[in-house]
Amino acid sequence: MFKNAINGLTTAWRGLTLTIKHLFTSNAKREIIPITDDNYFKQQQNTNTIQYPKQQLPVPEVGRYQLDVEIDDCIVCDLCAKICPVSCIDIESIKSTEGSIGETSDGSKKLLYAAKFDIDMAKCMYCGLCTIVCPTECIVMTNQYDRTVFELKDLNYEFSDMKPEDAAEKRRLLEQQQAEKQAAKLAALKAKEEGK
Repeated sequence: MFKNAINGLTTAWRGLTLTIKHLFTSNAKREIIPITDDNYFKQQQNTNTIQYPKQQLPVPEVGRYQLDVEIDDCIVCDLCAKICPVSCIDIESIKSTEGSIGETSDGSKKLLYAAKFDIDMAKCMYCGLCTIVCPTECIVMTNQYDRTVFELKDLNYEFSDMKPEDAAEKRRLLEQQQAEKQAAKLAALKAKEEGK
Protein backbone atom coordinates (compact mmCIF):
# COMPACT_ATOMS: atom_id res chain seq x y z
CA MET A 1 0.00 0.00 0.00
CA PHE A 2 2.85 2.37 0.87
CA LYS A 3 4.53 1.47 -2.42
CA ASN A 4 1.31 2.32 -4.35
CA ALA A 5 1.08 5.71 -2.61
CA ILE A 6 4.72 6.53 -3.53
CA ASN A 7 4.09 5.41 -7.12
CA GLY A 8 0.95 7.62 -7.31
CA LEU A 9 2.80 10.68 -5.95
CA THR A 10 5.72 10.13 -8.33
CA THR A 11 3.38 9.86 -11.32
CA ALA A 12 1.44 12.96 -10.27
CA TRP A 13 4.70 14.90 -9.79
CA ARG A 14 5.89 13.96 -13.30
CA GLY A 15 2.59 15.11 -14.80
CA LEU A 16 2.60 18.39 -12.88
CA THR A 17 6.23 19.04 -13.83
CA LEU A 18 5.38 18.64 -17.50
CA THR A 19 2.34 20.92 -17.14
CA ILE A 20 4.31 23.63 -15.33
CA LYS A 21 7.11 23.38 -17.90
CA HIS A 22 4.62 24.01 -20.73
CA LEU A 23 2.88 26.76 -18.76
CA PHE A 24 6.00 28.90 -18.71
CA THR A 25 7.33 28.13 -22.19
CA SER A 26 7.35 30.75 -24.89
CA ASN A 27 3.99 31.73 -26.33
CA ALA A 28 5.59 32.63 -29.65
CA LYS A 29 3.82 31.51 -32.79
CA ARG A 30 4.83 28.11 -34.05
CA GLU A 31 6.74 28.13 -37.30
CA ILE A 32 4.79 26.02 -39.78
CA ILE A 33 7.11 23.54 -41.49
CA PRO A 34 6.28 20.44 -43.53
CA ILE A 35 5.93 17.11 -41.76
CA THR A 36 8.75 15.69 -43.88
CA ASP A 37 11.21 18.16 -42.34
CA ASP A 38 13.82 16.48 -40.08
CA ASN A 39 13.23 19.09 -37.36
CA TYR A 40 9.42 18.74 -37.35
CA PHE A 41 9.01 17.19 -33.89
CA LYS A 42 11.99 18.93 -32.26
CA GLN A 43 10.80 22.44 -33.14
CA GLN A 44 7.49 21.87 -31.36
CA GLN A 45 9.08 21.69 -27.91
CA ASN A 46 9.23 25.46 -27.44
CA THR A 47 5.64 26.36 -28.29
CA ASN A 48 2.31 25.48 -26.77
CA THR A 49 -0.04 25.58 -29.69
CA ILE A 50 -0.68 27.02 -33.10
CA GLN A 51 -2.94 30.04 -33.46
CA TYR A 52 -5.78 28.33 -35.35
CA PRO A 53 -7.46 29.41 -37.70
CA LYS A 54 -4.89 32.11 -38.49
CA GLN A 55 -2.18 29.47 -38.49
CA GLN A 56 -2.73 25.97 -39.83
CA LEU A 57 -0.62 22.86 -39.82
CA PRO A 58 0.38 21.53 -43.25
CA VAL A 59 -1.86 18.81 -44.62
CA PRO A 60 -0.07 15.56 -45.56
CA GLU A 61 -0.43 14.50 -49.19
CA VAL A 62 -1.87 11.14 -48.15
CA GLY A 63 -4.33 12.68 -45.67
CA ARG A 64 -7.92 11.50 -45.73
CA TYR A 65 -10.32 14.38 -45.37
CA GLN A 66 -13.44 15.79 -47.04
CA LEU A 67 -14.87 13.85 -50.02
CA ASP A 68 -15.64 15.65 -53.25
CA VAL A 69 -17.31 14.39 -56.43
CA GLU A 70 -16.83 15.68 -59.97
CA ILE A 71 -20.32 14.72 -61.11
CA ASP A 72 -19.52 15.31 -64.81
CA ASP A 73 -16.99 12.45 -64.64
CA CYS A 74 -19.33 10.08 -62.77
CA ILE A 75 -20.73 7.11 -64.75
CA VAL A 76 -23.09 6.27 -61.84
CA CYS A 77 -21.67 2.76 -61.53
CA ASP A 78 -22.60 2.66 -57.82
CA LEU A 79 -19.32 0.94 -56.83
CA CYS A 80 -18.51 3.60 -54.22
CA ALA A 81 -21.88 3.15 -52.52
CA LYS A 82 -21.55 -0.64 -52.54
CA ILE A 83 -18.07 -0.70 -51.00
CA CYS A 84 -18.78 1.94 -48.32
CA PRO A 85 -18.66 0.12 -44.95
CA VAL A 86 -20.96 2.66 -43.25
CA SER A 87 -23.37 3.29 -46.17
CA CYS A 88 -22.82 7.04 -46.21
CA ILE A 89 -23.11 7.29 -50.01
CA ASP A 90 -26.63 7.33 -51.46
CA ILE A 91 -26.93 7.08 -55.25
CA GLU A 92 -30.01 6.86 -57.47
CA SER A 93 -29.45 6.25 -61.16
CA ILE A 94 -31.81 6.48 -64.12
CA LYS A 95 -31.01 4.59 -67.32
CA SER A 96 -30.80 6.76 -70.41
CA THR A 97 -33.44 6.11 -73.07
CA GLU A 98 -31.34 7.57 -75.89
CA GLY A 99 -28.16 5.55 -75.29
CA SER A 100 -24.94 7.41 -74.51
CA ILE A 101 -25.49 10.81 -72.85
CA GLY A 102 -21.90 11.96 -73.08
CA GLU A 103 -18.37 11.11 -72.04
CA THR A 104 -16.26 11.61 -68.97
CA SER A 105 -12.88 13.33 -69.06
CA ASP A 106 -11.17 9.93 -69.45
CA GLY A 107 -13.38 8.92 -72.41
CA SER A 108 -15.79 6.58 -70.58
CA LYS A 109 -19.32 6.59 -71.99
CA LYS A 110 -22.12 7.76 -69.71
CA LEU A 111 -25.28 5.65 -69.97
CA LEU A 112 -26.94 6.57 -66.66
CA TYR A 113 -28.20 9.82 -65.19
CA ALA A 114 -27.32 10.63 -61.58
CA ALA A 115 -30.71 11.60 -60.16
CA LYS A 116 -29.23 11.55 -56.67
CA PHE A 117 -25.64 11.46 -55.40
CA ASP A 118 -25.47 12.31 -51.70
CA ILE A 119 -22.66 11.77 -49.21
CA ASP A 120 -23.39 12.00 -45.49
CA MET A 121 -20.05 13.14 -44.04
CA ALA A 122 -21.44 12.70 -40.51
CA LYS A 123 -21.38 8.93 -41.14
CA CYS A 124 -18.17 8.82 -43.20
CA MET A 125 -15.22 7.08 -41.51
CA TYR A 126 -12.69 8.47 -44.03
CA CYS A 127 -11.43 5.04 -45.07
CA GLY A 128 -10.95 6.10 -48.70
CA LEU A 129 -12.33 2.88 -50.19
CA CYS A 130 -14.75 4.80 -52.40
CA THR A 131 -11.89 6.69 -54.02
CA ILE A 132 -10.01 3.46 -54.75
CA VAL A 133 -12.83 1.63 -56.55
CA CYS A 134 -14.02 4.55 -58.68
CA PRO A 135 -13.19 3.66 -62.30
CA THR A 136 -13.27 7.29 -63.51
CA GLU A 137 -11.65 8.78 -60.37
CA CYS A 138 -14.52 11.25 -59.99
CA ILE A 139 -14.67 10.85 -56.20
CA VAL A 140 -11.60 12.15 -54.38
CA MET A 141 -10.50 13.15 -50.91
CA THR A 142 -9.59 16.81 -50.69
CA ASN A 143 -7.34 18.56 -48.19
CA GLN A 144 -10.39 20.23 -46.57
CA TYR A 145 -10.75 19.05 -42.99
CA ASP A 146 -12.48 21.92 -41.20
CA ARG A 147 -16.17 21.81 -42.11
CA THR A 148 -17.79 23.21 -39.00
CA VAL A 149 -21.60 23.21 -39.09
CA PHE A 150 -24.30 23.86 -36.51
CA GLU A 151 -26.81 21.31 -37.79
CA LEU A 152 -26.03 17.65 -38.43
CA LYS A 153 -28.11 17.70 -41.63
CA ASP A 154 -25.66 20.25 -43.08
CA LEU A 155 -23.05 17.48 -43.33
CA ASN A 156 -25.13 15.78 -46.03
CA TYR A 157 -23.65 16.95 -49.34
CA GLU A 158 -25.61 16.69 -52.59
CA PHE A 159 -23.50 16.39 -55.73
CA SER A 160 -26.15 15.63 -58.35
CA ASP A 161 -27.01 18.59 -60.55
CA MET A 162 -30.25 17.08 -61.85
CA LYS A 163 -33.46 18.87 -60.82
CA PRO A 164 -36.25 16.69 -59.32
CA GLU A 165 -38.63 17.53 -62.18
CA ASP A 166 -35.98 16.51 -64.75
CA ALA A 167 -35.42 13.24 -62.87
CA ALA A 168 -39.18 12.57 -62.86
CA GLU A 169 -39.33 13.18 -66.63
CA LYS A 170 -36.37 10.81 -67.26
CA ARG A 171 -38.07 8.13 -65.12
CA ARG A 172 -41.33 8.59 -67.07
CA LEU A 173 -39.53 8.24 -70.41
CA LEU A 174 -37.72 5.10 -69.22
CA GLU A 175 -40.97 3.51 -68.00
CA GLN A 176 -42.64 4.37 -71.32
CA GLN A 177 -39.73 2.83 -73.28
CA GLN A 178 -39.82 -0.32 -71.12
CA ALA A 179 -43.59 -0.61 -71.55
CA GLU A 180 -43.22 -0.29 -75.35
CA LYS A 181 -40.51 -2.98 -75.39
CA GLN A 182 -42.69 -5.27 -73.25
CA ALA A 183 -45.68 -4.71 -75.55
CA ALA A 184 -43.52 -5.44 -78.62
CA LYS A 185 -42.19 -8.60 -76.98
CA LEU A 186 -45.72 -9.78 -76.13
CA ALA A 187 -46.92 -9.00 -79.68
CA ALA A 188 -44.00 -10.97 -81.16
CA LEU A 189 -44.74 -13.91 -78.84
CA LYS A 190 -48.44 -13.81 -79.74
CA ALA A 191 -47.63 -13.70 -83.48
CA LYS A 192 -45.28 -16.64 -83.06
CA GLU A 193 -47.99 -18.69 -81.30
CA GLU A 194 -50.55 -17.81 -83.99
CA GLY A 195 -48.10 -18.87 -86.72
CA LYS A 196 -47.84 -22.40 -85.38
